[in-house]
Amino acid sequence: MDAVTPDEGAGGEHSPAALSSLPIPKAAKSAAEPAAAPVRITRVLIVDDEPAMLRALRINLRARSYDVTSAPTGRAALAEAARRPPDAVILDLGLPDVHGVEVIRELRTWSRAPIIVISGRTGSGDKIGALDAGADDYVTKPFSMEELLARLRSALRRDESTPPASSVRIGRYKIDLTAHTVTGGPATDGTGSGGGGTVRLTPTEWRLLEILLRNPGRLVGSTLLLTEVWGPGFEHSTHYLRFHMARLRRKLEDDPARPRHLLTEPGMGYRYQL
Repeated sequence: MDAVTPDEGAGGEHSPAALSSLPIPKAAKSAAEPAAAPVRITRVLIVDDEPAMLRALRINLRARSYDVTSAPTGRAALAEAARRPPDAVILDLGLPDVHGVEVIRELRTWSRAPIIVISGRTGSGDKIGALDAGADDYVTKPFSMEELLARLRSALRRDESTPPASSVRIGRYKIDLTAHTVTGGPATDGTGSGGGGTVRLTPTEWRLLEILLRNPGRLVGSTLLLTEVWGPGFEHSTHYLRFHMARLRRKLEDDPARPRHLLTEPGMGYRYQL
């Protein structure tokens, strides 16, 4: 995962003129405009080193209109998940390069997607280790395809059962994620008193902030943020994150040099702390 260093002070950041040269994500350009709800396609990442198992799972999931991606190794799975974040993961523990539990732990640093383990290991220690690492379910091989699909549907329902909050607070500011407004700033009547003004965010700032606020307390990896906001090909452009996160802190943190809510996790990513 790309290294992310702590944001520099005001004198070490990119100049405001550099903002115009940074790509604006397509989704963010229309952040304030109403749009028709897209058709929901569920993306499932299958991780297994057995070609026959991969093929069977791909065929069955695609037949049920899932968008399927696959990987034969743990490292390939993590790269694919960063490139195209999945809605759910079906993971074998016995991978040729890294243990499946390590893949679970790494995914859980930035993803809330349900993880269903499929494994020929029947010992309780393996099951406990996978579940403690962050897996949502454990299915022992051989298994019924219908049972696995039912468990997948159940895991996806649980993941969607708690809708994300539409209004979040950062200190004295109230952020409405539906209306795309930030209130609680200095008054706009020139008195400088607090609580009456609004804060303007750019489309890119909105997209970054929304991802963080919808994952409270969770580490969101830099690769995921870059891919979600700027798209594939920007996974190593961590200076974009430093620039825009510094701007968000100046606008929303009482003390941008010592942020309490928009935190950097050096070498990993960012976190919204309640």
